[in-house]
Amino acid sequence: MPTLNIKPTHKPIKNYYAELEAYTKIGVEHEGTVRTAFQTLLQHYCRQADLTLVCEKTRYTKENRRIQLDGEVVDAFDLPHGHYEAKDTQDDLLTEARRKSEAGYPFKNIIIQSPTRALLYQNALLRLDCDLTDPRNLIEVLNTFFAYQEENIIDWYAAVEEFREKVPVLGRGVAQRVETEMQDNPLFRQAFTNFHDQCRAAIDPNLTEAQVEEMLIQHLLTERIFRTVFDNPDFTNRNIIAQEIEKVIQVLTQRSPSRSEFLRPLNPFYIAIEKTAATITDFSQKQSFLNTVYEQFFQGFSVKVADTHGIVYTPQPIVDFMVKSVEHVLKAEFGRSLSDMRVHIIDPFVGTGNFIVRLMQEIQGRRLPQKYREELHCNEVMLLPYYIASLNIEHAYFERTGSYEPFPHICFVDTFDTVDLMDAPHQTGQFSFFTPENTLRVEEQRETPMFVVIGNPPYNAGQKNENDNNKNRRHIAVDTRVRNTFAADSTAQLKNSLYDPYVKAFRWAMDKLGDEGIVTFVTNNSFIDGQAFDGMRKHLAEEFDTLYILDLGGNVRKGQTGDANVFGIQVGVSINILVKSKQDSGMPARICYNDEMADMSKARTFTFLKKNQHFGNLVWQELTPDKRYTWLTKGLQNDFDTFAPIGSKEAKLGRSKEVVFSTYSNGVQTNRDAWVRHFNKDALTKNMKAMIEFYNSQVSKWEQRIERAQNVDVFVSTDGRKIKWTDRLKAELTKGRLVEFDSEKIRNSLYRPFTKSNLYFDKLMNQRTYVFPSIFPTPETELDNRVIWLKVGQEWPMFALMVDQIPDNLPQGGSQCFPFYIYDEEGTNRRKNITDWVLAQFRTHYRDNTITKWDIFHYTYALLHQPDYRERYQENLKRDLPHIPFAEDFWAFTKAGARLANLHVTYESQPEYDKLEPIETPRMQVNLLVDRMKFSKDKTQLKYNDFLMLEGIPPEVFEYRLGNRSALEWVVDQYRVKVDKRSGIKNDPNRDEDPEYILRLIGQVITVSLETVDIVNGLPALKS
Repeated sequence: MPTLNIKPTHKPIKNYYAELEAYTKIGVEHEGTVRTAFQTLLQHYCRQADLTLVCEKTRYTKENRRIQLDGEVVDAFDLPHGHYEAKDTQDDLLTEARRKSEAGYPFKNIIIQSPTRALLYQNALLRLDCDLTDPRNLIEVLNTFFAYQEENIIDWYAAVEEFREKVPVLGRGVAQRVETEMQDNPLFRQAFTNFHDQCRAAIDPNLTEAQVEEMLIQHLLTERIFRTVFDNPDFTNRNIIAQEIEKVIQVLTQRSPSRSEFLRPLNPFYIAIEKTAATITDFSQKQSFLNTVYEQFFQGFSVKVADTHGIVYTPQPIVDFMVKSVEHVLKAEFGRSLSDMRVHIIDPFVGTGNFIVRLMQEIQGRRLPQKYREELHCNEVMLLPYYIASLNIEHAYFERTGSYEPFPHICFVDTFDTVDLMDAPHQTGQFSFFTPENTLRVEEQRETPMFVVIGNPPYNAGQKNENDNNKNRRHIAVDTRVRNTFAADSTAQLKNSLYDPYVKAFRWAMDKLGDEGIVTFVTNNSFIDGQAFDGMRKHLAEEFDTLYILDLGGNVRKGQTGDANVFGIQVGVSINILVKSKQDSGMPARICYNDEMADMSKARTFTFLKKNQHFGNLVWQELTPDKRYTWLTKGLQNDFDTFAPIGSKEAKLGRSKEVVFSTYSNGVQTNRDAWVRHFNKDALTKNMKAMIEFYNSQVSKWEQRIERAQNVDVFVSTDGRKIKWTDRLKAELTKGRLVEFDSEKIRNSLYRPFTKSNLYFDKLMNQRTYVFPSIFPTPETELDNRVIWLKVGQEWPMFALMVDQIPDNLPQGGSQCFPFYIYDEEGTNRRKNITDWVLAQFRTHYRDNTITKWDIFHYTYALLHQPDYRERYQENLKRDLPHIPFAEDFWAFTKAGARLANLHVTYESQPEYDKLEPIETPRMQVNLLVDRMKFSKDKTQLKYNDFLMLEGIPPEVFEYRLGNRSALEWVVDQYRVKVDKRSGIKNDPNRDEDPEYILRLIGQVITVSLETVDIVNGLPALKS
C-alpha cells in the first residue's frame, strides 16, 4: 500500500478525537458506537490510497470456518491489504488479539483498536503497541498500516500488469502458430474446417475463421491457468464444450513434442500468474483473479468481442443486492424463496458466473443439491467466460457440499437463439447447439418456464464505425418480438436503440417467464426516460404488476460525473426488478422509483447497497405515467399539450394538418465527417476523389470474386486511411454500383453553431440526407430559404439557430430542422412550409388578418429563445418537439424573431466587437494561424496563439448559450486543427486567402452574442 502523508493538523484526525470526546461526554464507550469514529478515519485514508474499507466482512478460513471482520481494506480486485478489529476501552487488547488469532483471523496486517490503545500486527508479529491519546501515535499506526505491502500482493499486481501488456503479443504469437498449422498440416486444416462449420451451425452462421481461431487461442492461453487456480486438471475432460475443442487442439499441437513445448514462449507469463495464484486460498479471491483474467484478456486481445458484448464485470455489492432483493420479493409477493423447488432460476448472460455462485450461497444447504441438479440454469456464448463460469459454479458447489458434480445446466449458446422454434426458426435452419449434450441442455431449457431471470445483459447499441465490421448480431426471432411490441408502440422516429442487446434481453426475459415470476437485471437506464423507449415502457407496465427501478445514475452525457458510474462507463445504470403475478386485477402496474444514489460516488453507492441489503429496505416513490407512457413526469407542464405542435410525425405522413410546419427533417448525418466535410474545398475534393476511386476498385474486385457467397463484411478492405464504410455503401457495393465524383455536390454547410464547413452533399456518401434534398436542393435556394435548426434530445438543453445552409444532425440526440420553404429536388416548385391551419389559428386568436406566414416563422423563432418558455417547459422539451403557445404580445415576438434571424444568418457580416484588445508578444514574428485557442480561467482573455492574446471579453457573451456551450465557446472549440485518428485526414480551419477570418470571426460572434442577449432579455413575458 502507498505511504500516506498523515499529519495531526489534518481535518480527519481532528474530527476523530472530537467525535470520541463527544461520546465520552455522554458516557458512551461500548464497541458498537465508538468504532464508527475509527471507521470514518480509516475510510478517509483508504480513499486516498485507492482502497476501499468493507465493514462487517465475512471470510472463511483454510479450515472453512466462518469469521466476521469488523473491517477489511481491499483493492479493486477485492484482494485484502489489511484488517481491523474494534474493541471498547474495558477490553484487554492482548487477550482479544490472542483469541482472534486462535480463531483464524488474518494477522498479516491488522489493527486491533480501542479508543485509547491500538495494537498493530504484521506477519503475525506485534509491530506496534500505542497509546492513542497521543495523535502522533495514531499517525504512526496509520502510516505503518498503510505502508505494509504483502509479497504475494506485489507479485499479483506484477502478474496482472504483465498479463495486460503481454496478452496481445501472446495472442498474436499463438495465432501465427495456428496459421502455420493451417498451411502445413492437412489434418489440422480439416479439423479446423469441421469445427468452424460446427460453430457456425451452433453459435452464429456469420462466424468467421478469424473468430474461430480466437476461440482456440482463448482455450490455449487460459486452460493451464484454470488448472492452476482451481486445481482441476480434469476440467477439459469433464466439460462438454472443452472436450470438443480439445479434439481440435490435439491435432493443432500434434507436431510438437507436447502442448507445453508448443506454448513454451508463454512460460514466463504462466509462471508469474501461477506464483500469485498459489498464494490464494479464499474462493472469492479466486473469483476476483479469474475476473481480472477475463477482463484483461478481452480488453487486451479480443477488443471487438469486448465491444459487442459489453464486457463489464458486475461488482459484488450489486450482485449481493440483486440476489437478496429477489429473495425478499419472492417471500413478500409469492410466499416462496430461492430455496423452494419449482422456482427455476436462469442467468441468461452468465459471464463468469457471479450471479449463480451468489445464488448458491443464498440457497439453503440441504436444498442446494437438488436445486443445482434441476433448477439453476445459465447461458454463455463466449468461450472464455463460459469456462470461468463452469469452474466457478462447480467449485462453489464443491466448497459448499464437499463433493464434486459437473454443473448440468450451463449452456454454451447465444440466449437469443433459444427462442421457441414454433415461433421463429433458428437462424441456421437447424436445431443444433455445438454438441449433442449441449443441444439437449438447450432443448430442456427452452421447454422450462423460468420463475426468476437475473443477470447483467450486455448493452451496446451498435458499432460506431462500419470499418470495424463488428456489428451486433441480428437475432430474427427476438428482433421480431421487439419490432412487433416495443417498436410498434413507440412514437419516436429513430428506433435503433430498441435493438440494443439489453433491450432485447428484457423482451426475451418477459417471454421466458411463465404466468408469474421475477425479472431482475442491472442495465443501461436509458429506457427510464428515453423517448424511443415509450413503447417499451408501455409493455413493461402492461406485462408486469410491479416495477421497481433503482436508478444509480452515472450518465456522463447528462452531466453526472464519471465517478458516479458503478461500471466506469459513459451511460447511466439502473437495477430493475419486474414482478409478474397471476392476479389480473385490470389495474395498471405499480411503478416504484428510487434515485437517491444517482449522484453518489461509486464507493458511496456500494456502501449504500451493502447497508440496505435489498429492495425492501428502500423508500420508493410511486410514479404515475402520463398518456404517452412517460414515467418521470416531474416538471412536465400539462398545458404544453394544448399548444400547437411545431411539427408531428402524423403531419409529415399527411394524416394531420394541425401543426406549425408541414414537414421537418433531421440535420444531415454523414457517418464519415472526416471524409465529406472540410474547411478547405480543395482538400475535400482530394479526399473524396481518393475515397471514391478506392470504393470503385472494391466494386470491381467484388464483381470478379471467385467465392460468390462471400460475406461483404469479410471481403472489403477496412483500411481507415482509404475509405470509411457505412452499411449503405456496402449494400451498394454488392449491387455493383460505381460512383463518380461531382464537384457540384460540394455545398456550404453549418457543422456546428457558427462553424461553417464544406460538405460533399450526396445521398450515398452521406448516410442520411433526410428531407434536405427538398430544403436546399441547389445552392441558389440558400439565398431565399431559411431553416430553424433545433437541437433535440435529453443530453443538451434545447436551442434553436436560424441557418441558410445545410446543417449537421448534431451529436447527443440529434437535431430537427424546420424550413420556411420546401422545393422539388430540382429546386423548382417552391412552397411555404407553414401550414394554412396554423395561419388561421394565429389570425383568429389575435384577430388580425394581416399576420403572414413569415410573421409566424419569426414569432416561433423568438419564442424558442424566450427564457420563461424554455425554463417552464424544459422537461417537456426534453421529451417532445416544441409546442407553440400564443403570447400576449404577438408583434413584439415577431419583430424580435426577425432581428434574431437576420443577426444569426448574417453573423459573418456583423461588425467586430470594438473593445476587444489584441496583445501581441513582443519581438515575435506576426502569426495569425490558429492551432488551438484557449480561454483564461476567468474567460476574460483568449489565447489566440503564441503571438496573440485577446483581452476584454465581456462576461455577458457567455449568457448566449447553445446547448452545453456559448456561441463563442463553439467557435473556440471548432476552429482548431484536427487530425482524424482513423483516416489521418487533417482539417485545418486557417484560410490562406483570408488569414484574418478566424480573428475577425471572434469579434463578430462576440457582437452577435451581446446583441442576442439584449434582444432575448427584451422579450415580453408569455402572458402579462
